[in-house]
Amino acid sequence: MGETPRDYAADLEQRLLAQIGARFKQQVDLRPVFYQDILQPNEREVWERITASAGGQKTVRFANLRKFLLFGFGDAAGLENRKEDAGSVYELAQMEIAKTLLDAFRANGADTPLVLLAHSLGCQVLSSYIYDAQKAKSGLPVAAGVWRDIDHWSHALQGRALSAAEKSFLRCESALGWITTGCNIPIFVAAHKEMTIIPIAPPRASFKWLNLYDPDDVLGWPLQPLSQGYRQLVEDRAINAGHGVIDLIVRSWNPLSHEVYWRDKQVLAALGLMLTQLMR
Repeated sequence: MGETPRDYAADLEQRLLAQIGARFKQQVDLRPVFYQDILQPNEREVWERITASAGGQKTVRFANLRKFLLFGFGDAAGLENRKEDAGSVYELAQMEIAKTLLDAFRANGADTPLVLLAHSLGCQVLSSYIYDAQKAKSGLPVAAGVWRDIDHWSHALQGRALSAAEKSFLRCESALGWITTGCNIPIFVAAHKEMTIIPIAPPRASFKWLNLYDPDDVLGWPLQPLSQGYRQLVEDRAINAGHGVIDLIVRSWNPLSHEVYWRDKQVLAALGLMLTQLMR
């Protein structure tokens, strides 16, 4: 959510390598999904127009806060607005998830266990992707995204329909765990009645969803209060996000904690534990 560089997961990869050791490089295929290039050029153009000087005076104040809100909530609004349209931002973002999973399938095989990690708006994006995939498998109509017609998407991308094994992998049916950090799914479902707030179905009986949130992070929320389905599926765990003196002084006690989850020791420990359990 917000301005995101293409190498956003590079620091996380180095921290996991230091924590787990050589086995990480040998046994883990970390594949970041990047869809911000669909959104950011447009947001950057709007930002530059708005912040242009007019008669020597800036058009807006609180520039850093405004930029965070424009890029962050511009992402959220862009992904949800007119998502039923062909070629919508919603569909294009899902396509990036599907392409990344398909590459992982080709490189590692159908039986490869998946551990999912999502932060901030990415939690809603991935949740919607898996929810749509499960809905399509059940034979129910899907209103938007690649799972509205996954074979049409596959033909456009690779000239053929997906195999049953590929579809299973793209539905994340080999996922054993999911860690969400700074998750803002509640913002997207809060206006709905509880009976309609339904999480994804666990891909398998051993699936574990761990939601890590900092109570000081206004964009990170617990998920269990949403509905009975979330209470049964998700483990919420409150943490004090941040690592090192600077984070503790500047970020861990306020909304800036939203930016530091992936270098937090508790997050790294939880993710490292999921990975090392699979290695054994």
